[in-house]
Amino acid sequence: MNAATDKGKNWFLRGGLFAKYVLALVGLVVFVLAVNGALETWISYRGIKGTLTDAMSEKADATAKRIEQAISDLERQISWVTRASSNTIELRRADYAQLLGQVPAVSQLTLISGQGRELLRLSRQTTTVNSNADFSRDTRFTETIARGTAYAPAYFRDGRPFMSIGEQHSGFNAGVTMAEIDLRFLNDYFGDSQVGRLAHAYVVDGKGRVLASSSKGPEVGKDLAALPQVAAVLSSPSGRPIASGKDVDGNAVLTTATAAPNLGWHVFVEQPTAQALSPIRDQLVRIALLIALGLVVAIIAGTILARRMLEPITALRTGARRLGAGDFGHRIEVKTSDELEELAGQFNSMATQLAETYSDLEAKVKERTRDLAQSINELKVLEEVGRAVASSLDLAAVLPTVAARALEITHADAVLIYGYDAAQRSFNLTQSIGIDSGAEGRHRAIDAANSPLGDAAAKGEPLAFPDLMTSTDYPPDHPLRDVVVGAGFRSVFVVPLVDQQGVLGALVVLRKAAGDFPSSLIGLMKTFAHQAVLAMRNARLFTEVDQKSHALEAANATVREQTDKLREQTEALKDWNKSLEQRVETQLGELERVRRLERFLAPQVAQLIASSDNPEGLLDSHRREVTVVFCDLRGFTAFTEATEPEEAMNVLREYHAALGKLIFKYEGTLDKYAGDGVMILFNAPIQLADHTARAVKMAVEMRDTVGPLTEKWRNRGHSLGFGIGIALGYATLGQVGFEQRLEYAAIGSVTNLASRLCGEAKAGQIVVSRRVYGMVEPFVEGRAIDDLVLKGFNHPILAAEILSWKGEPSAEAAAE
Repeated sequence: MNAATDKGKNWFLRGGLFAKYVLALVGLVVFVLAVNGALETWISYRGIKGTLTDAMSEKADATAKRIEQAISDLERQISWVTRASSNTIELRRADYAQLLGQVPAVSQLTLISGQGRELLRLSRQTTTVNSNADFSRDTRFTETIARGTAYAPAYFRDGRPFMSIGEQHSGFNAGVTMAEIDLRFLNDYFGDSQVGRLAHAYVVDGKGRVLASSSKGPEVGKDLAALPQVAAVLSSPSGRPIASGKDVDGNAVLTTATAAPNLGWHVFVEQPTAQALSPIRDQLVRIALLIALGLVVAIIAGTILARRMLEPITALRTGARRLGAGDFGHRIEVKTSDELEELAGQFNSMATQLAETYSDLEAKVKERTRDLAQSINELKVLEEVGRAVASSLDLAAVLPTVAARALEITHADAVLIYGYDAAQRSFNLTQSIGIDSGAEGRHRAIDAANSPLGDAAAKGEPLAFPDLMTSTDYPPDHPLRDVVVGAGFRSVFVVPLVDQQGVLGALVVLRKAAGDFPSSLIGLMKTFAHQAVLAMRNARLFTEVDQKSHALEAANATVREQTDKLREQTEALKDWNKSLEQRVETQLGELERVRRLERFLAPQVAQLIASSDNPEGLLDSHRREVTVVFCDLRGFTAFTEATEPEEAMNVLREYHAALGKLIFKYEGTLDKYAGDGVMILFNAPIQLADHTARAVKMAVEMRDTVGPLTEKWRNRGHSLGFGIGIALGYATLGQVGFEQRLEYAAIGSVTNLASRLCGEAKAGQIVVSRRVYGMVEPFVEGRAIDDLVLKGFNHPILAAEILSWKGEPSAEAAAE
């Protein structure tokens, strides 16, 4: 299964690298050909479009000039019938008839007197004389009188376009000849020979209506004002017309327009974009074929190059897999004379280094495993000694275990344990392994003076003698030397058994082989000695207790009664200890509650609640009269908008620190604070007889404390003031929130009143309700304030300002 998976992965990697090379080469070729084709197409497009636009512009200019020339010729021919010699109606009719016969474009002539009355109207079908129709307000008449010659806007009748040309007669108030021109003659200027085989042309008036058109153009009379090219020209006749637009069927066209300024008309010559840009389509087909050819060539070249690259890469991947599997003897063979061959050499060099490192690592692991096994064994020995010490108080049972384990962990040949007799200042042999403990000799009792055992005990450090035969540090006449050397031992290690209370003995380790004792063994034996000291000290205590027990057994009944009393006192002491633990736990709980309460109550109030038998009852919902103090900084909102957040936080820290000391000093309850706004309650949750006086006195001291702060802030460029509002009234008090977050809060109109009074206070001003002022009037200097109209209150509020605190009157003054 793993082999199949690896094979699939290798194929995927090989295929992925193959695809990368092929796609890279193909993408490069396609990109170059596509960019080249796009540039050629864009240049060709601009050239063809410019050529067509110039040609159509020339045709439009020529057509517009021909139309203006034709209208000018009509104007000259019409002016002939305005000659002064024809001064009668009959003469005018003869002239009009002659003009109608000579100029087919003129369909009707009208003679209007200088007063605007129609005298004669002659067409090819009808003649009307002295109809006396009023043309005095007709714009055609008024424009002609004002200018001498006037072109009226084109209009349509029965689907045919017409326009009027007015010519003023010579002489004072001689009248006007109004000629109606049939504009169908304009179609002669939009023949296919003039416009071209593929293009079409048309002329529109100032409203966008078609006056004449080529055979492929729009119908005469159709309103083209909505077409983008027509709308652009009509909205800005002097502006440059757009080069593209839409025909009446919504198809894209190339367009150009020329104005006939005297007439207010515009001539358009257009050609469908699809027909105009057909050479571009042919060019795009050629480019597509070229890209396809380049794509095939690039795929073939990329395939060949990718296959040549995959062989050394496959060899590298196979070699890396074998190196990863631990086959450091494998060598990668790549002969490409490039960076891949160099990389293969680096892999081979790395394999050699890994083989050497692996060998060193195996040796170190074996060494560390051996050391770890030894450490585990030593820990087991120490654990057994500890269990032996804890399980028995009989020294005769503990010391053999200690000696046996010491012999095991030191790999020594013999171990001796000596006990110290402080009265005789000597060490006495108490336990031995590996040497005859019953042999008589001076080694059984060794004087501490001038002895390695005494020196080790005095220094509190072990002493090691690697070779007794050559050592000059070990006394040659020492009692232990003869026994040790006689038994065939060469090296000695002395471990003192001492504690803070004094010397208990010594532990002597003997080896038949000479050599130094390792430092790890010295440290381990120190720990081992501590266990032996503990065993010996417990044994001595046990012996003393046992001796006292025997003495108590031999005592008289009185002593037994005292023993019973002592036992009773012991039981009482246990009960007292339990009671003491409960009291300590209770005190810790109270301290924790005080710490939590001090977060939002004064320390005195928090301690009182914590020491109460029913602390939760003090925070239950209830109704009580309270004094509410509300204060904030004037201009703080503008300050925060214009100041960096760090500076605003520094100001708030100084502000809150100054207010917090005073709140705790006067035993107020900090209800809440939001930014610069702070709300303090008095007489809740702990009742205070003088809560209103405390609140006012605290407010005066707050104003005096924050005043220097505002000066300091002003020196730093911050314009801030401090205002206070105080109200007295009843509120509902208790805990609000949820289980993880509870707060002590007051709810009632008195809190809203304090906030509104604070809002009315100016910088450095303390505004209080008139009820508060009445409560502290003997203690303060103040003045009444006009009734305040506050938001949320239906009636004006009586208020006063506190100027200063005079102090509470003395008992004699109060009596008077």
